[in-house]
Amino acid sequence: MQTIDAAGVTLHIRDEGPKDGRVLMLANSLGTDLRVWDALLPLLPEGLRVVRFDKRGHGLSDAPDAPYAMETLVADAEAVCTALDLKDITFVGLSIGGLIGQGLAAKRPDLIRALALMDTAAKIGTPEMWQTRIDGIRANGVASLADAILERWFTPGFRESDPQFALWKNMLERTPLEGYVGCCAAIAGADLTESTRALSLPVLAMAGAEDGSTPPELVRGTAELCGAEFALIDGAGHIPCVEQPEETARLINDFLRRTA
Repeated sequence: MQTIDAAGVTLHIRDEGPKDGRVLMLANSLGTDLRVWDALLPLLPEGLRVVRFDKRGHGLSDAPDAPYAMETLVADAEAVCTALDLKDITFVGLSIGGLIGQGLAAKRPDLIRALALMDTAAKIGTPEMWQTRIDGIRANGVASLADAILERWFTPGFRESDPQFALWKNMLERTPLEGYVGCCAAIAGADLTESTRALSLPVLAMAGAEDGSTPPELVRGTAELCGAEFALIDGAGHIPCVEQPEETARLINDFLRRTA
């Protein structure tokens, strides 16, 4: 297992592929870890250097006490880039990972070549909505809200028939409480509208057609904000790389070709 230190917080990472390959950096969603990308990886072009990381509070990374700030999560991603000496990065961010990507692209345009935003936005929800979720989880645990969250993550067909659904439920419910509510607080305090509007790099925005967490119209609004392309992925909820990895890979691979 590989780790890096981010201002005293140990982050679990995976750095795979040739060290001189084009860098593809993947940032996962709230309540998941870096395994959310597993089905996508075999469908990507050969020769990439693929870097994944568990953000703080998730997976095998440290889970310091909440709350977290979006600036801190962006700094963690920046620390991964620095530790691995990454440059010329194509960053793919899912949900909160997309917020991290927008923040990193604004802060360090020298590092990011292109940005793919998946089921995310420049601003997600309201502080009041997130505080309600934080309060509920503090009172009753992550598992108490899991069914409602999973309905937004996945289409009915996936939830009812895919044998892997139970594993995603386990992953969500086993997310450290401090990590989950810490990242909720980071999302609640993040409004990246102006910095995302100012982005000048190539951006692709994608959304699952049945996403109940960041609906397609929200993702499309962020695409319009920064002049991005927008693509709708049929048969997917909030996590297209799990439900529709082939179509997700097709969009990312085409984006990689056009931003080479």
